[in-house]
Amino acid sequence: MNASPTALPLPARAGWAQSSWFKTLRRLFARKVVLLSAVVLLLIAATALLYPLLTDSDPNDMNISMRLHAPSWAHWAGNDELGRDVMARIIYGARYSLMIGLFTALGAVVLGTLLGMLAGYFRRLDAPLMRLVDAMMAFPDILLGIALVSILGASLWNVILALTIVYTPRVARVVRASTLVLRELLFVDAAKALGVRTPLILWRHILPNLLSPVLVQVTFIFAYAILAEAGLSFLGVGVPPDIPTWGTMIAGSLEYADKAFWTILTPGVAIVLTALSLQLLGDGVRDLLDPKLKNKS
Repeated sequence: MNASPTALPLPARAGWAQSSWFKTLRRLFARKVVLLSAVVLLLIAATALLYPLLTDSDPNDMNISMRLHAPSWAHWAGNDELGRDVMARIIYGARYSLMIGLFTALGAVVLGTLLGMLAGYFRRLDAPLMRLVDAMMAFPDILLGIALVSILGASLWNVILALTIVYTPRVARVVRASTLVLRELLFVDAAKALGVRTPLILWRHILPNLLSPVLVQVTFIFAYAILAEAGLSFLGVGVPPDIPTWGTMIAGSLEYADKAFWTILTPGVAIVLTALSLQLLGDGVRDLLDPKLKNKS
């Protein structure tokens, strides 16, 4: 008697198209607005990194005969009050603006995560650390930034340090709230019962479960820092004018806004596009990592 034919086993699905990373990215970019935001950010970052290949114009090369010239084929964004190519300065200045945003976000996340974990896990440290955080958050971001830069001095790294201090409390409060929940869960109690040391519990059991809210905060603070740097430079207390960030470009050309609006419009559009794209990408990451939305999908 012949055995009934059986279906051959299907080959295991393999390859990058079936990997968890690909599935995660596909869910993240399912919304077109998030995908568009990511593309805009990649283009801005690539433009900043590939500056020498995109243009041979020196961002600091002055040509008084081209002073306040309107946009043309030779100079797409026109020229500023010193005859410098505005587009070249925007592309070159993207390096500084993105660097300020990135280092501020990383610094605030590292310090905020440390403070939040200490306050959330150790009950004795909770009250004093949170009172310090509340005191810092009582001041508007821009006012606290002005005060810190005035104390530290106007330089690129001092602005990054000041903005890091400004945005650290935001991360600390988010991390503390998550740590308060995590420390009461069974796997933490089990680790304590097994005699695992506290630093190892924080490193292996608490910190990995904080990555989701922290990752969302990175994108938001990145955008906040770029806007704050522009505000500080606009007020004359930020990065020195010789460093062509988008904020210093707007501040330097403010006097000529009625005669040459393009000197302010173009860097302003760059700031808005970058900050908006970061915010939308952060919203997408938050929706992706939200467990309530995961259960619905």
